[in-house]
Amino acid sequence: MPTKGMGRPQRKEMRIVVIGGGTGLSVLLRGLKYEPVHITAIVTVADDGGSSGRLRAEMDMPPPGDIRNVLTALADTEPLMEKVMQYRFSAGTGLAGHNLGNLLLAAMNEITGDFVTAVKALSGVLAVRGDVLPASTQSIQLVAEMTDGALVAGESQIPLAGKKIKRVFLEPADAAPLNEALLAIADADAILIGPGSLYTSIIPNLLVRGLFSAVSRSTAPKIYICNVMTQPGETDGFAASHHVHAMYQHVGEAFLDTIIVNSAKLPLHVLEKYAEKGAKPVRCDLKQLRQLGLQIVAKPLVTFEDGYLRHDAHAVSRQVVSLLKRRRRS
Repeated sequence: MPTKGMGRPQRKEMRIVVIGGGTGLSVLLRGLKYEPVHITAIVTVADDGGSSGRLRAEMDMPPPGDIRNVLTALADTEPLMEKVMQYRFSAGTGLAGHNLGNLLLAAMNEITGDFVTAVKALSGVLAVRGDVLPASTQSIQLVAEMTDGALVAGESQIPLAGKKIKRVFLEPADAAPLNEALLAIADADAILIGPGSLYTSIIPNLLVRGLFSAVSRSTAPKIYICNVMTQPGETDGFAASHHVHAMYQHVGEAFLDTIIVNSAKLPLHVLEKYAEKGAKPVRCDLKQLRQLGLQIVAKPLVTFEDGYLRHDAHAVSRQVVSLLKRRRRS
């Protein structure tokens, strides 16, 4: 059964560890950084596509893309600096397709000789609120086994395979976690998982040997923030409970206390837009979630920006902090 927070000395500032990657994690952090908490973001390093994949292959470094997005989300900088970090070159031999923030991380990695030190150095430049840590500094490849037995290698290729995923695994299987990440988990007042791509952003972190063991040992509440929409090629047809089951199957135990799910009805024009790409709302199957012993927070938690559905970062963050304050009082 999931463990509950107990007997932890109270601190004025709660320490929250957030585990994930991709756009969903960055959106959440944009709201959470304004709450009275200390954030440690533990970010996946399995990306192998685009600018990140090129730098990973050519410079023998962890892929910087998800790290860059998290740094930008947590940064206390002028809007222009954010545009600089996210700027992608459209022309230039060798430059086209590269993101400037990725190149800055690559440069820092070369200067310092260490990726973690590079991330910390750029965090200082950007006045990042909190700590950003890669789940591992080793070169990790994500591999998916499909239900038909086929193997698909590479995070960027898995959703494109057009097949149902049975499981994902890491190569090498014994990739070591960052010690600072383990210490942050051990010291956390709460552990948030997601939102993000289930098989390519969330589960890869949990598969880093030793990292999930630290999560499992922690007595802090463990909260999963479920995606709003299914993701074609990953979670087609998934309800909220299917996301939870997939995590449990990969780590071999039930470990979550709480799930936060969106309950807002989505406008028809939004549903039609996503249906064109094969995505549907993630159904909040309350009965199945209760059977899993989870506390359920079901609230309207979405906003529509730039033509896309996003979690309302401030609304989700307020729910998380309110939940933790209630646990502290009890």
